[in-house]
Amino acid sequence: MSTATESRADSGTAGAGWGLPLVVLVAGMFMSVLDTSIVNVAIPEMQNIFGVTADDIEWIATSYTLVLGVVVPASAWLSNRFGMKLVYNVSLLAFAAGSALCGVAWNLDSMIAFRVLQAIPGGVLPVVTLSMLYLIVPKEKIGTAMGLYGLGIIVAPAVGPTLGGYLVEYVDWRLIFLINVPIGVLGAVAAWFVLPRFPAQPAGRFDVFGFLTIATGLSALLLALSEGQSWGWTAYETVILIILGIVCLALFVVIEMGVDNPLLDVRVFLVWPYTNSLLLISVLSVGLFSVLFYIPVYLQSARGLGAFEAGLLLMPQALVMAVLMPIAGRLYDRIGARIPAVIGLLIMTWAGYLMQDLTAVTSQGEIVALLCLRALGTGLCMMPIMTNGISAVPPSIVGSASAFNNVVQRVSAALGLAALTAFMTIQQAQLSADRGGMVDPSMMPSLGQGQTGQMLGTMAIYQQTATQVYVSALDDVMFLTTIMTAVAVVLALFLGSGRKAAAGSGPAMVD
Repeated sequence: MSTATESRADSGTAGAGWGLPLVVLVAGMFMSVLDTSIVNVAIPEMQNIFGVTADDIEWIATSYTLVLGVVVPASAWLSNRFGMKLVYNVSLLAFAAGSALCGVAWNLDSMIAFRVLQAIPGGVLPVVTLSMLYLIVPKEKIGTAMGLYGLGIIVAPAVGPTLGGYLVEYVDWRLIFLINVPIGVLGAVAAWFVLPRFPAQPAGRFDVFGFLTIATGLSALLLALSEGQSWGWTAYETVILIILGIVCLALFVVIEMGVDNPLLDVRVFLVWPYTNSLLLISVLSVGLFSVLFYIPVYLQSARGLGAFEAGLLLMPQALVMAVLMPIAGRLYDRIGARIPAVIGLLIMTWAGYLMQDLTAVTSQGEIVALLCLRALGTGLCMMPIMTNGISAVPPSIVGSASAFNNVVQRVSAALGLAALTAFMTIQQAQLSADRGGMVDPSMMPSLGQGQTGQMLGTMAIYQQTATQVYVSALDDVMFLTTIMTAVAVVLALFLGSGRKAAAGSGPAMVD
């Protein structure tokens, strides 16, 4: 019998009474995932407060992302070595403490340092949560449980812009950090009394070389993707970091195949349903975070809305996903992953096709309707796809599967956004050149007498042209994401279907 299965048996929780522990787990993880998007809204305010440049302030987000990439691979070993419950509680309290420090930061350097401290437990929480979920929930109810889990990893980033926009505009930007403190403390107290005990498992010696290679590889890639836009994608620094990242990740695979106690078991990729699910999750992550990144910019730049107003328009899609996630989980328990995944991806493809026709005057009602339609597809397919993949791996390597799952979500989102942003920049440059050549200054309207009126008229024309160029480039980005989701429909056809697949009773789950 596998060690993970023994933990399930010892804890005695793989049956009735798993609902409350699951709620406690998801509540704690929700807080850590929310922080990945809520902070972005406060970036302009912090830039003004600290008096720094746009390039410097971006390190508040970049440092958090880099540390997450370093910490996530070590999460499985920490859980085995010290026990999942202890690691979860310590991480929750440490995240609350890091948030408190961020809330009292006095300059950019202190904020970056405290964000690093906050990211260490922030990277551990989602991995440990997913591993514990698979131990406390009966296999026949795993879809329902994953639907609730999805509220944390999918809905939290969607809620972030709205909550963050409100706090920044009407209260105090520091509350986006300080609000985590009471939630973290209460969550840790609840977890101590509600969660079952997960004994520590034989973890072996810490795989130092494996950790160094994957940490260096992920950090190099994430840094290149985060800064490539400002450095230039062909710049010396960017190219070197990408090459270093690829080489280190290749070394990591070689090292893990040859050690007795690997940091992460790469054999998990030999399970095709799991690998297929990661490919699909990559597409979904790029689609989700591209909408969360570009649409708020579109609403504020092209439509002139404030941060909170833009966030409010994103809230309905978060509510749609919040409703659909548990429903999709129950569907998975009944019919497996294939049908909800295919239908969900088809809906996303349809929504993406419609969103490529956005203009500077598209009504807010139409924008909300399109976002909700896309959220309907995302909410229907995300959790069945993820559940199908992790349910296919042997219980003994669920920890590695959940760690890789989190890594893929973060890296694919960063990679996808970087690629789409580079494409969008090229499109804007080309469209600006084309439309700029068509502008005849002598034909521009004058808002008054003399040169002042002509200058104001020129500025108005160029501002209108810049807005049209941005929206046209955004439509091209939406078209690319539509193509991606259309291709993903083909991969979804290979997912499991039927009650047997949904219950995880295939050969991979047999001890």
